[in-house]
Amino acid sequence: MFKRYSAIFKNIGLILIGNTIYALAVTSFILPNGLITGGTTGLALLFYHQISIPIAVFVSIFNIAMFLLGALVLGRSFALTTLISTFYYPFILGIFQKASVLQNMTSDHLLSAIYAGIMIGLSIGIVIKAGASTGGMDIPPLVLNKKFGVSVSLAMYGFDFTILLAQMLFANKEQVLYGILLVLIYTVVLDKVLIFGQSRTQVKIISEKYEEINQTIIQHLDRGSTLIHAETGYCHDKNLVVLTVVSNRELPKLNMLALSIDPKAFMIINQVNEVKGRGFTMDKSYK
Repeated sequence: MFKRYSAIFKNIGLILIGNTIYALAVTSFILPNGLITGGTTGLALLFYHQISIPIAVFVSIFNIAMFLLGALVLGRSFALTTLISTFYYPFILGIFQKASVLQNMTSDHLLSAIYAGIMIGLSIGIVIKAGASTGGMDIPPLVLNKKFGVSVSLAMYGFDFTILLAQMLFANKEQVLYGILLVLIYTVVLDKVLIFGQSRTQVKIISEKYEEINQTIIQHLDRGSTLIHAETGYCHDKNLVVLTVVSNRELPKLNMLALSIDPKAFMIINQVNEVKGRGFTMDKSYK
């Protein structure tokens, strides 16, 4: 019970931190330098410049509307995870907009686009890893995916690109270029954040001394292994291949141990994005 509530409070904290970083990026870099972007913020900038609706007010109304749409189409569990972002983001954005000290970070547009992209990608990644959504324009792609099978990433890129083009009504060509750079940066950073701390190294070892290498992995690295039946292509010798997954820090030690047993061992090493199971996402069990 304690672990369950601890996880809940941890996720709530991450959602608040993620939305705070997002609002800080908008207040410190996007608004003072007149940058354009996609998502709810980009849409809010469009309405602000065209009909003078305050950004925080538009974000509040739009987020609530999208929250209701998501709750109706995607279900109650989705609504609960998105509720915090829906109300907290416009609240903290409004507070930051009143703090003048946050609005004079830099006047360099390129620097602003880079830092805003990094912060937005980081913030969205934190919220998603907490099992929630930032709400707003994150919701329509999910609705389209459920109703019509449209790819979420494709729909998200389509909406962002459309919002960027719409902002050409008040932005010059240079602002549009900075906006595209901003979207590209936060997309790359978002992908990196989502796999951060989860990537591992998969190693296949082909050696006549497979049994000794296998035991060394179990005893000295405290990692599990799998023996795969294989046959060489040239001589058609049947052998067993040792397959194991280790952390990036354990790879040099594995390499040293395997080659000390068999200097002629053939090793195939590649990165994997995520590993689930005992020793990684579950506690180890010993027999």
